[in-house]
Order: sequence, then C-alpha cells, then structure tokens
Amino acid sequence: MAPPLERLLQLDELLRSPTRHTTPSLAEGLECSERTVRNDLAFLRDRFQAPLEYTPNKGFHYTNAEWRLPTVPLTQGELFALTLGARMVKAYAGTAYEKELQSAIAQLGKRLPTTTWVNLQELVEESVRFRAGAEIDLDPEIWHRLETACQQKRRVQMRYFTPERNAESDRQFDPYILHFSRNNPYVTGFCHLRQEVRWFRVDRIRSLELLANSFEIDPTFDPEEHLSMVFQYEVGGIPTEIAIWFEAKTAPYIRERRWHPTQKLEEHEDGSLTLRFISRGLNDVKRWVLYYGAGAKVMAPAALVELVRLEIQGMTNRYGDVEANEFEVDKP
Repeated sequence: MAPPLERLLQLDELLRSPTRHTTPSLAEGLECSERTVRNDLAFLRDRFQAPLEYTPNKGFHYTNAEWRLPTVPLTQGELFALTLGARMVKAYAGTAYEKELQSAIAQLGKRLPTTTWVNLQELVEESVRFRAGAEIDLDPEIWHRLETACQQKRRVQMRYFTPERNAESDRQFDPYILHFSRNNPYVTGFCHLRQEVRWFRVDRIRSLELLANSFEIDPTFDPEEHLSMVFQYEVGGIPTEIAIWFEAKTAPYIRERRWHPTQKLEEHEDGSLTLRFISRGLNDVKRWVLYYGAGAKVMAPAALVELVRLEIQGMTNRYGDVEANEFEVDKP
C-alpha cells in the first residue's frame, strides 16, 4: 500500500534538510513508527528510484540533490504560466490572493530541480512586467467574505461608499457573482435598498458582515446576458443602440480591439468608420468618447449626444475665460 502523499512530502523535505537524519529522528519528525519510516524509505527507492543512501556522517540523504519526487507532473512551461498568472492576479486584484498564490507556487517549485526553479524565478522577475494602471486598495478580508457569501448564498450587510455623492450608505445585499471589469473588482447581486440587481466596486465596500439569511438567485438572472449589455462597468437603464463615428486617423485604434460583444463596424471610403453596439448605460460611453477628443463624434442616441455636448460646454466654461499665463509654472 502506498503511503499517504502528505507523509511522503514531509519525508522528502526532511531528507533535503541539512540535519543528519536516522530512522528514529525521521520517525519523530513524521510522528510515526520506525517501521513505517523504513517502509516509506523502501517505497521511495523501489517505486520512484529515489537516490537514497545512508552514511554514518550524513545519515539518510539524497545522493543527487536535483532528483525530485514526481508528485506534481508540471512542466517548466506550465509552472511558468502559473507564475505569470499569479503576477497578473496580483497586478489586477491587489493583494486578495497574494499570500495563497505565493505559497502554492513555492510548493510547486519544490518539485522542480533547484537550478531550473531559480532560473524560472529570475526570468519572471527580470523579463516580464505587468502595469495595471492606478492601484486599488482591495481589502482581502472583504473579498474572501464575498467569496463565501457567493458560494453559500448568504445575504450580507455592507457599508458602501458612493463617490458621486461622497457619502456612505448601509444596505443588505445578495451577492450573485464576483468579477473584474476594466481592472476593477466588482460584485453583482440583488440590492435590497434599491430593489434591483446592481454592481458594486468591492474596493469601495467599507465594511461587510455575513448574515444568517440565505437567498436564491433570481431565475431570470443570466450572468452572460447581463454582462454583455455593459459597456466598461456601467449597468442599469434600457438597452440602447449606440453609434459613434471615428475619423480616419483614430479608426485604426478602434479596429484593433473588440470593445463590446454586440459591436459592428461600418467602414467608410475615406478611412473613417462608425462603431455600433447595444448598451444599457450612457455615462461610461460618454467618458470613453471624450477620450478620443475631436477624433470621435456621437451619432446616436440623442440622449448621449446631449450628454457629450453638455460635458464639452462645461469644459469650455472651465477653460474659456482663463488666460494662458495663469497656467505658467515657476521655473527653477
């Protein structure tokens, strides 16, 4: 009978330590009998061809330090992908999974030869960089509580900060799903205060408590359909067809990405194009269009045209009467 995996891993770790180990010391470290230790050592030699040896000076040890117990059949490329994934999660999710990922990858790395593992770490640290823009302050404890609430379908009591009003509010909430949108962490579910399905930025949750109340997800809620109607991260409102014209110089930047699941591109002879898609929210679309300045123009709907016009008028009012010298910076 094969010994338990956990005991084999502990034995392997003891054999790699600089301490001189005998059968009694291994039995003490594993909290088992000396007979069990002898059986486990024989199993390593016979089943895995472990290069085990006993000498009076070194005790039990591996004659080849590069040998690894083949308990995790990962290739170097697979572990590299996992390491990169951990870096990406840290970049986009903050510290929510940082400790768990570092621990898991370190344990997996022990299964690779030492030189391979060191080279892999150096490659990731020196040759790959992730820049996720402005960092968020995500509380790992709140994120993990939401994970539990989603899994167990438990209602939560939370205090939420709304930057538009610069105020906090208390509300009960049924969390359906956790997700990331434009590098930001969100939880979507039923808000009892507003009596509708809403999104909440997890990093804006000031406090969160799991309640004893359980809930059932609305059977009409389809996560894929719900998220497909969202442009960036604004939800709510009636699905509306959006049409935005982009000049020829700006058009290549629009062609190179898929901005929305429902998008359609209408090409024009002069190299310009019109992007069409269906979205529920208009405010995020407004901010996105303004990013392209004079290179874009909203064609429909009229409500979005008016939002952009009012924003441009407000900007003009801010800057229209300001003299250029008011912006001069003192030179050293």
